[in-house]
Amino acid sequence: MSARLPAHALEEVAQKWRALAERRCAHFLELRRTGRWRHYYGEAQFLERLREAIRLSARWAEIAPPPTDEAAPPALPVAGGRPRTAA
Repeated sequence: MSARLPAHALEEVAQKWRALAERRCAHFLELRRTGRWRHYYGEAQFLERLREAIRLSARWAEIAPPPTDEAAPPALPVAGGRPRTAA
């Protein structure tokens, strides 16, 4: 008889898949930025893989959005509507 996993365990697995999809997307974007993709792929094949990585990353973000940090303080409005800078 198989036991069912609790919901939090399934959520944890989904978060891991989301993180993996994000890392894969970042890897392909880094290959594109540096031009290293030419060592591994033809142009059409690379663009196809890049699009797939972006699509899967977006899909996993829909399936398992990053957990919200409820302990974070709310953002305070900035006077003048512009963020302050050091200069």
